[in-house]
Amino acid sequence: MDTQFNGQVAIVTGAGKGIGYQIALELARNGAFVVLNDNDEQLVSEVSAEINGIYSNRTIALAGDAGEIEVIQSLVDKAVEHFGQLNIVVANAGITLFGDFLQYEPGAFQDVMRVNLQGSFFLAQRAARQMIKQETGGRIVLMSSVTGLQAHKDLAAYAMTKAGLQMLAKNLVIELSEYGVTVNTVAPGATLTERTMEDEDYKSTWARITPMGRAGTVEDVANAVLFLASPAAAQITGQTLVVDGGWSAVSVSPF
Repeated sequence: MDTQFNGQVAIVTGAGKGIGYQIALELARNGAFVVLNDNDEQLVSEVSAEINGIYSNRTIALAGDAGEIEVIQSLVDKAVEHFGQLNIVVANAGITLFGDFLQYEPGAFQDVMRVNLQGSFFLAQRAARQMIKQETGGRIVLMSSVTGLQAHKDLAAYAMTKAGLQMLAKNLVIELSEYGVTVNTVAPGATLTERTMEDEDYKSTWARITPMGRAGTVEDVANAVLFLASPAAAQITGQTLVVDGGWSAVSVSPF
């Protein structure tokens, strides 16, 4: 086990599978204690047990909707209660609801805004309050997307949230830098996860149109997150790190 984050305490939302799971695993591998969150109670409990079996009881699970304020506050409280402090927050939880702009329903719009924007905004807020109280600084990483940079069919609402998170990171430079808290976003492109691989053409399509010749992996994204959470990124804040194999430079449509 590496010790880059030895003694640090992190929260990762949406940690039950995919990118969030890999981020939590890598943080634990590198010495951090991690509070895992997912909306699926059984899944997040199983993931916590799995990681603890590998890295000596470094995680605890707290299930709940990461878009709800009560759950967000519970995550911060649990981190401090169980591990004594909070140093790193990764607001990874989000939902994607495709839909034609002309037919998009208010309920779907509100769900996307609540989880992607409200959840990330208030997790950053509550975490920052704790970090300021500790007087230790901290790292906040928000999960954006290349859809926050480039238009993508049937994702108008989702894209709004991902672009909004990039602006949130910029604005929080003004609010939080004096306390030693950095805020950055990671913007993944096409990434191989359990959900995306349900499309049998996903891997081959994105390999064809991505300059680096392949879709990204969850490890690619986790590596970017860990960099921004590390001491090596102490002078980086308000930025968006794009992990897309060069796709947004050429923006070839998958359709």
